[in-house]
Formats: sequence, structure tokens, C-alpha cells
Amino acid sequence: MQDSDNENYDFEYEEDDDDAGSQSGDVDVENKYYNAKQMKGDSPEEAIEEFLGVPGLETTKGDWGFKALKQAIKLEFKLGRYDEAVEHYSELLTYVKSAVTRNYSEKSINNMLDFIEKNAEDEAANKCMEHFYSKTLESFQATNNERLWLATNTKLARLWLGQKDYARLTDKVRELHKACQLEDGTDDPSKGTYSMEAYALEIQMYSETKNNKRMKGLYERALSVRSAVPHPKIMGIIRECGGKMHMSEENWESAHSDFFEAFRNYDEAGSLQRIQVLKYLVLSTMLMRSDINPFDSQNTKPYKNDPRIAAMTALVDAYQRDDINQYETILQQNKDLLADPFIAENIDEVTRNMRTKAVVKLVAPYTRFRLDFIAKRLHISIPEVQDIVGFLIMDKKLRGKINQDAGTVEIESRADLDRMHAVADWTTAIRSLASVVLNDSEGFKSDDAGLGSGGGQTFAPMSEGLMSSQRGPAAGTSGKRKPNRPPGK
Repeated sequence: MQDSDNENYDFEYEEDDDDAGSQSGDVDVENKYYNAKQMKGDSPEEAIEEFLGVPGLETTKGDWGFKALKQAIKLEFKLGRYDEAVEHYSELLTYVKSAVTRNYSEKSINNMLDFIEKNAEDEAANKCMEHFYSKTLESFQATNNERLWLATNTKLARLWLGQKDYARLTDKVRELHKACQLEDGTDDPSKGTYSMEAYALEIQMYSETKNNKRMKGLYERALSVRSAVPHPKIMGIIRECGGKMHMSEENWESAHSDFFEAFRNYDEAGSLQRIQVLKYLVLSTMLMRSDINPFDSQNTKPYKNDPRIAAMTALVDAYQRDDINQYETILQQNKDLLADPFIAENIDEVTRNMRTKAVVKLVAPYTRFRLDFIAKRLHISIPEVQDIVGFLIMDKKLRGKINQDAGTVEIESRADLDRMHAVADWTTAIRSLASVVLNDSEGFKSDDAGLGSGGGQTFAPMSEGLMSSQRGPAAGTSGKRKPNRPPGK
């Protein structure tokens, strides 16, 4: 992966201007620059004036003036002197065409934009940052520096994402995707990294706007890209958004897989977001009702005792032990867990699962119990208990009836239920046999071959015989039943 592809995500280091460019400048210019640099910490205002005096000492634009302007702009931005910072940045851009080399200027501008992005803390700073991006694009448009154009536009799109300016972000992402394609519309392999960054920005936008339908297609397309070796933080963003998408679909296993991959990528990138995603991983473990401890993995084990996730560690331990009291205590003592909207949105499902299991265990010995008894034991309201019991009855995990007026629940005896099921099965079998015998058979035949002219006499089907015996004597009889006689008499 090229170094220019990493500038947005690498750790920030102090730029070593002393080794850049020519070291053969005028002694007075050099002394003035270093004098200003020594004043940065204690007297930033005076240092700015000193830095701004350096370019005027050069007969032609050169390295010392370029370096001095960079230092002055950074100080002005930190002090909130945004208009002056934009003005001097415009002056700095005039140096990139001839005063310094292309590679050095590109690296310096990228570092400057990264510095501005990381230190922008209010709306005025964001507005200033937008001016920086616009002026950079205008300056490099004529130089055909495609890498810097893509990098700057990506930064601008990230700014609009942070401002939730989704209309302009949509247009900018579309422009980036087009710039990363060949003439036939296929992805350009040489720009795969920038293409992945554009996917990540668009996926974040759809994740924030809860547009899972559009996000799902983009998510699958981004994972199918094989021509890029993106920065791990980019893959972390894509996987995190994918995990949240799967959570909204209650696909807990896929969410768990994505959160694990997001954590692994954030950890590799050294991003602090790994801690938050690790909390999501623990949350998905509880939702998928897994008995596997999420901290058994080699990747997550080092964070098991991290104080930042101690509450989640204790929570998953209580969950896997079915300790509802400890679980509720942890939630009560760690209200900050719910400060994350995503955790707050999904923890209710975990809590409901815990309470449901607790109700099943609590009522197991009883054939009749009161709703307020369960409410007191679990420290929840009676309506919540009624809701849980109703769910258990509907899901056939509990067989009983709720008496809302009395506030009681009658549990059906298991022995009675088994007996009723056996009788029902027996009745069904008898009916089936009767149906075959009475409806589908040809009747009964006599074993006496000599009776009747045909060598045998066929009796009417049983149903007809039964009907005749109920109606009265058959034809040709006197109505009296003949006594049984032994053979030959």
C-alpha cells in the first residue's frame, strides 16, 4: 500500500522540516526561522509574526519561506485565527508550482490538511477546513495531481459526513466512485484503496440514516473488492456498520462475526474505536445466547481486564451464569453503558431474555402463582411480568392461563396434559380404524359354504346390520329370536 494512501489514518508525528529541501539558504533567513520555532511554545503570537517575516527575506520563493508559512498557519489555526490561516494557506499554495518539488509539496499539503482535520473542534474551524479543501482542489486542478485530488475530496466528504450534510456527501461520493473507475465503468485496480474509502463513507451515511436496504448492497459490494489493500481502519468501519446492520435484522451470528472482524481491524490500526466495538461484540454474544466467552479469543484476551470494558465483562459473566440479580445490579451501577445509543437500543433485548429465563426458573415448582410475587422477586413491574408470562404461554414454554382480575396464573398439570394427549391420540386412532372398516370394506362373508344358491351367503355390511337390528325384525322372521341349539338337534 502506498504511503499516500495511509495519510488519513496513520499516527501524527511532528514534521521534520529541517531535513526538507535545500539547506543552503541565507543565514539570516535560517536564523529567523529557528528563532520563531523556539518561540512556539511560550509565545505563539510572537512566533507567528516571526514566521511570517521569513518569506520577505527571500529574494525568490524558496524552502524557508514555505516551511515558515506552514508553521504560521498551524499556529493561527490553533489560536482560532481562521481568516488569517486561510489567507496564508492561499499564499502557501503558490509555492507548490515552482518553489518546492512535487513530492515534497504533496506530502506537506497532505500533512497540513490532516493537521487541520484533527484539530477542528467547532463550527468555525469546520468552515475554515472547508475553505482549505476548496483552495487545495482549485490549486491542484491544473497540475493534474490525481492522488492529491482524490485524497482531498475524500477529506471533504468526511467533513460533510461529520456535519451530516448528506446531500453534498452523496454527490461527492458519486464523484469519487466515478473517478475510481475505468472508461468501461469497471473499478480501476490502481485506485482500489480510494474506492474502498468512498464505500466506507457511503456505508456510514446509510448506517446513520438507517437505510439498511441501500447499505446492504454497498456492504456486499465493498467486501467483494479484491483489487485493493485498504487501511485496516477502513475495513474496521465497513465491518462495524455491517454488524449494526445485521443487529437491526436480528441476525445475531452475522453481527457477532462482523464485530469481531471490526475489532481485529481497529486493533491492527491502533484505533481507539476498538474498545467500543469490543462492547458491541460482547453485546452480540449475549444476544446470540452463546456460552462461549468472547474473551477466550487470542485477539480479545488482552482486553479482558481493561477498566474501560470491565462493566461489559461482568455483564456477560452474569448473563452466562443466569444471575439476573447480578445482571440488574451491573446495569444500575454502570449507567454510562447506556450513553451509547446503539447499546441502549439493543440491551433491552438482552434484559428481556434474562428476565424470561428467570421467570421460567422461578415458577417451575408452582402450579399457581401471583404476578406480584414474580414482580417483587425480579424487581420489575407487574405489567412487565404479565407481558413475559404471556409471551411464554404463547411460545408454549409455559402452559397456563392468566387471571388478570385476580392477578394470578394457573399452571396446567403435566400429568393431566399427558393423559389428555394420550386419550386424544387413542380417539383419533379408533376413528381412523372405524372409517376404514365401515366405509372402505366390502362387508362380512359367512364361513358356511352350503348356504344360499351361490354356495355362500353374503351378509349386509355391518352398518346395515346394525341399522336393521335397531329398526326391528328382519324380513322373513317372526320377530322372535331362535335359541341356540347344538349341532344335529
